[in-house]
Amino acid sequence: MTIGVWILGDQLWQHQAALQSCSTEAPILLIESSQHVRERPYHRQKLVLVWSAMRHFAQELRQAGRAVTYEIAPDFVIPLTRWVQQQQITELRVMVPHDRPFLGFLKSLELPCMLTLVPNNHFIWSASEFQQWAKGRKTLLMETFYRAGRKRLNILMEGKDPAGGQWNFDKANRKPPAKQMQPPPPLWFEPDAITEDVMNWVKSENFSDYGALDSFHWGVTRAQALDVLAHFIEHQLPTFGAYQDAMVTGEETLWHSLLSPYLNLGLLQPLEVIQAVEQAYHERDLALNNIEGFIRQVLGWREYMQGLYQYADHSQSNWFEHHHPLPEFYWTAHTEMNCLHQTLTQVERTGYAHHIQRLMLLSNFALISGLSPQAVESWFHAAFIDAYDWVMQTNVIGMGLFADGGVLASKPYAASANYINRMSDYCKGCQYNPKARTGETACPFNFFYWDFLDRHRDKLQSQGRMSFILANLDKMSAEERNAIRQQAQDWHQQCQSITSDGLQSSLRPEIER
Repeated sequence: MTIGVWILGDQLWQHQAALQSCSTEAPILLIESSQHVRERPYHRQKLVLVWSAMRHFAQELRQAGRAVTYEIAPDFVIPLTRWVQQQQITELRVMVPHDRPFLGFLKSLELPCMLTLVPNNHFIWSASEFQQWAKGRKTLLMETFYRAGRKRLNILMEGKDPAGGQWNFDKANRKPPAKQMQPPPPLWFEPDAITEDVMNWVKSENFSDYGALDSFHWGVTRAQALDVLAHFIEHQLPTFGAYQDAMVTGEETLWHSLLSPYLNLGLLQPLEVIQAVEQAYHERDLALNNIEGFIRQVLGWREYMQGLYQYADHSQSNWFEHHHPLPEFYWTAHTEMNCLHQTLTQVERTGYAHHIQRLMLLSNFALISGLSPQAVESWFHAAFIDAYDWVMQTNVIGMGLFADGGVLASKPYAASANYINRMSDYCKGCQYNPKARTGETACPFNFFYWDFLDRHRDKLQSQGRMSFILANLDKMSAEERNAIRQQAQDWHQQCQSITSDGLQSSLRPEIER
């Protein structure tokens, strides 16, 4: 009986469950599938990151004495079947993938051997543990889940009480950008020979036409990922909290850790990251709001999003029944809204934007303007370097677009230009007036925001925290509400006209599915 292990591209950890379930003599397979990456117009840096990390991981396994086969093929099935036959595999072990579609693909395979799916160990909470926590609860609030995780792992605890006497320091972590901010530079890497080979491969095969390629500087090994973690703890963490929601022109990373791509590939593990940050808190006497704010993102949001993804399917949710197509500027960044232009240009160049840019700019605009949740989620999935199905189903459809009707969030994350003007410097370089709701200079975030509230009043008034905002809507005259509605409709007609002129016809039609 020969047991073999197939390692997927986001399971790059020598202690992952399928590898740990076998002896060190078990043959190992990794596959790059051209067909798989053509399912979406993925950011080209995402392809380089995953494939270079896979090739480096295969090299590490070989250096550790493991028998590794690495296939670059049109699809998964042919090289997998051939390898099973050549190695005389009687049982193929695969760690359960994070993403639901790929799990379905695995279960559909007809292989000449037994397939064993080994429970995934890349998260702190297993799917069954999250389901046990969620069972019988009327609401699945992240804050409740986060506190349970703190208690379970004894993270930032003083006996039975939270460190500092409170669970959440979020109020201290929402400062708008200050003048003459000087955030520390991020840690980037020059591509080595393996990465350059992948870059040339991606370029020559034209897997996608989206995303700058020559600006790739992400880490591709566990050693580099650990260096990024150490750099974050040393340089960004001491002042991480206060300005984590700020957005500043020309500052792409601010104090953010840039750890999500490495966590999502398996190059870093969430608990080791959390413990390293907590250790720095105790050893260096760092301000608690910085530490708690970061740990909440990993132990709270990241674990919560994965748990909810496994718990419920958000993929077809569309509570507001929004159906407008994705504007072409999400791909090109050609928009006169400076906040979106700056952010989308950054995403095209790096595959990255921080959480407030994603939530309060990209998702917020999609929500209030009525874009299709499925089209928006598919764009996020293609455009971001740390994107996977489990990440984007919950973060975009659930949290960003409130398309699940409140399963995840207590109210929609909808905001006018006032929020953007307060939390960024983008409005200063924009042709639109962040205070105007109608007229030629009115910011689209304003007329779409109030139109959104007006269109969905019946649904929104059942959300307890929306009554005050809806009361402000009632203060508007009927003439102003009509003008807002008309301006929103005109914007969509103009956008559709641009699309009809052919600017989008030759690009990515599959993204609208």
